Amino acid sequence: MPVQETAPPPAKARAPGGTGAATVLDRAVARALDGLGAPTGAALVVEGPEAFALRAAAARAAGRTLDLQYYLWHGDLTGTLLAEEVLRAADRGVQVRMLLDDVFALGQERAICALDAHPNIAVRLFNGTRWRAFGHFGYALEMLLGGWHLNRRMHNKAWIADGRLAIAGGRNLADEYFDAAESFNFRDLDLLLVGAAAPEASAVFERYWTSPFARPAAELSAAQSARGGLARLRGKLAAARAAPDAQAFLARSPEGERLSACLENRLAPLAEGAVRVVADPPEKARRGLGARRRARAAGGIGPEAADALRAAQREALLVSPYFVPGEAGLALLLDLRRRGVRVSVVTNSLAATDVVAVHGGYARYRHALLAAGVELFELKASGDEHASLLGSRGASLHTKAFVVDGRLVCVGSFNLDPRSAALNTEMGVFAEDPALARELRAEHARLADPARSWRVALAEGRLAWTARTAGGAMATVRHEPAASLRRRAIASLVRLLPLEAQL
Repeated sequence: MPVQETAPPPAKARAPGGTGAATVLDRAVARALDGLGAPTGAALVVEGPEAFALRAAAARAAGRTLDLQYYLWHGDLTGTLLAEEVLRAADRGVQVRMLLDDVFALGQERAICALDAHPNIAVRLFNGTRWRAFGHFGYALEMLLGGWHLNRRMHNKAWIADGRLAIAGGRNLADEYFDAAESFNFRDLDLLLVGAAAPEASAVFERYWTSPFARPAAELSAAQSARGGLARLRGKLAAARAAPDAQAFLARSPEGERLSACLENRLAPLAEGAVRVVADPPEKARRGLGARRRARAAGGIGPEAADALRAAQREALLVSPYFVPGEAGLALLLDLRRRGVRVSVVTNSLAATDVVAVHGGYARYRHALLAAGVELFELKASGDEHASLLGSRGASLHTKAFVVDGRLVCVGSFNLDPRSAALNTEMGVFAEDPALARELRAEHARLADPARSWRVALAEGRLAWTARTAGGAMATVRHEPAASLRRRAIASLVRLLPLEAQL
């Protein structure tokens, strides 16, 4: 049951991205670049509230276009607040395009169709199920009856305003990505680009938007927009913004009103050609061996990341929440160690991960990596000072990044696992800059600190985990630390099953 590969219908009319008077965003970017004396500015965005504030401020300052591409956009506190910012921008005349992966759009048809009904908003869904009337059951049934292309998802994340500012990285749009969830939050990372490099992100978006895999939401949706749907959505968004939790979050989000304040003293100057935005071709979502070969021939972030790591001469520092190197990745890392390159990896512990099965895939590689001298750090589930705005102390790693030889950084959506390599489409930003490299190196060191992560080592042929306790003493354990029996059992089972290609 292959996806229908006909050209999508024309998008709603939109003003050309580079025409008209300078927007508020144009002026803010121009001031920032004048201060830098460079064509492009870039910044790592570590903290969740700042990441939210940047997106909201960019939407407020935009005057021409907003192009938004996401794997997941929840209707929770932060997702609702950002949806309202987008709707307000559209009301001002900003032409908005939203491209969402379909798997997390299931069940959100009414809100999606209400937004799509706005004359300045167009919504498309990537790799959509044709059996939406049956929800997630229909999705699963379609896969069972031959729709295996639905196993290939668009994992890209990008927030692009006026073609002059782009935010790319690992963050989806939901509370746990902005330190606003009550139970646990993800540690994540974005790379902000302003100026000459931002159109590269726009070009990636355009390629996906015009792909035959991106279909208009109204065409795929079983719940068409009823009369008054947009008005009801406005009321729902306004009520959500007025709620006490929303007001508390907005009051503590830094510099949320002005883009200039968000950019001030944050950007590193980048020379021309120092930045590349790289993405898998959307055709990667096509099923079949021939399709995979064509996608590999078209390039993508996986081969680029492998080449960047292979070129390391001194040091390769990796951060990946779902780290399953596979045989090829293992061979690459072992070759680096044979050449004397320091290799250090921060990933989730079994107690911290939100996908236990992936940890089972990772665990089978630990002995070989440690025996070769690779440093392994596993993030604790909780217990450090990094609490959310709403009080959560649980933590899980979601950052996907690496730094090579203190000069090259990569930040994006690409996990170092088989799913990112072979199934999902991914994107990321490569930047050659010592200042950004120092920042990412510091973030790696912060995550690897014994107060936050367990250092995994081999002791007499057995795994041992060492970290600092709440009291300040160092402690070593000989089993998966803080993980429940259920988690240990699932991870052990996955190690025995032939599931790695799906992890």
